[in-house]
Amino acid sequence: MYENPRLILDSSNPPEPGAITWRSPSNIAIIKYWGKHGVQLPRNPSLSLTLAASCTDTRLEYAFRDEAHGGPVDLDLYFHQQANEAFRAKTLAYLESLAAVYPFLKQLKLTVHTGNSFPHSAGIASSASAMSALALCLCSLEDKLFGTLQDTAEFDRKASYLARLGSGSACRSIFPYAALWGETALVPGSSNEFAVPVGDLIHEQFRDFHDDILIVSTEEKAVSSRAGHALMDDNPFAEPRYAQARQRLDALLSAMRTGDLETFGKIVEDEALTLHALMMSGNSSYLLIKPDSLAIIEKVREYRAATGQPVYFTLDAGPNVHLLYPGNIVHEVRKFIEDELAEHCENGYVQQDWVGEGPEEL
Repeated sequence: MYENPRLILDSSNPPEPGAITWRSPSNIAIIKYWGKHGVQLPRNPSLSLTLAASCTDTRLEYAFRDEAHGGPVDLDLYFHQQANEAFRAKTLAYLESLAAVYPFLKQLKLTVHTGNSFPHSAGIASSASAMSALALCLCSLEDKLFGTLQDTAEFDRKASYLARLGSGSACRSIFPYAALWGETALVPGSSNEFAVPVGDLIHEQFRDFHDDILIVSTEEKAVSSRAGHALMDDNPFAEPRYAQARQRLDALLSAMRTGDLETFGKIVEDEALTLHALMMSGNSSYLLIKPDSLAIIEKVREYRAATGQPVYFTLDAGPNVHLLYPGNIVHEVRKFIEDELAEHCENGYVQQDWVGEGPEEL
């Protein structure tokens, strides 16, 4: 889609060394994306809320190399100021895969410094914030070197496209408030290639939503999201699930337009449990949810029944529970978390978050 063999630097007039830094948030999917095909293409549309506090800061340093641009990408990577070979290998493979989009990358010496405000690989979509931050750096680099991304909408669209190639859910982190990824007649301009913003389609109360993430475990997941998506290929419930997701998306968009919290909450919770049911019911079943996750879910439902407060849970691909609720009840809910839920969290750890305005260049 964005292949451009002309994006080659002039060795007779090389750029000065420089650096670009972006902060990009994670996101929490309400309609879940689980199952893909082709090159990071979704089997069903997904919709997410963009977070604020759970984010990745990435600094991309670059300098011109004398070597011919046909050689390998030259990359060093530091995660929380420490060299990290596993992350470097993953990032290097990603950058190499962009050769047709960004041939100039092989003309540069690249150094990435990155870090998260939350535990990685524990089911808080660290790949979403990390890959979106890197994609934004790459788009800024393209624009700085070639002046080709002056239009803000096109900049965001290309950043979302590039982020998707690194991590599917990352394409949704580019946009403020809420984003949709996956082609659907419900949202004009939607695409499987990149996400689109839908913040203007939702009731204003959802822009003031909180997402307090109850960290049941910071351990790296036993089954990665990448492996989990692949296991959907032979899941006997895959096709009904994809149809179900499309039906729920229609109902969710309607509820979010009108501010129908009860319908919103029911879909949120049903989607969370469906995601983990798919993991447990496939031909190669596995379990990421923990006993403390279930204890939190039960207490949330009891609290809602007793108080009438619109507090809802969701889960990503891991054991940690996201507690979603409007900002006008933050004090009551935070007390409930402290009194009843924190005991189920690892060392009492709760990542307080909220719906945010999207990435920012630092």
